[in-house]
Amino acid sequence: MAIPLIIDALPPHTRALISAIDRAGIDPDTARRLHELGFDAGVDVEVLHRAPFGGDPLAVRVGNMVVALRRAMAALIEVELA
Repeated sequence: MAIPLIIDALPPHTRALISAIDRAGIDPDTARRLHELGFDAGVDVEVLHRAPFGGDPLAVRVGNMVVALRRAMAALIEVELA
């Protein structure tokens, strides 16, 4: 069994699969937007870049797209190493 991590904890250029999203921690419009951008369980993701000094945003590859994601939002996305 894989160890769950939040996407923000992934080392750069490490591929993982989304295992869960804490939709209770966000408003329904934001949850819908994440779904529209492709953030769903079982989807392949990779952190490409991080803002300097621990700031926002993260550049995350989800499927075939690159999405800028705030760290607060990234903390709600649980992943498992692929």
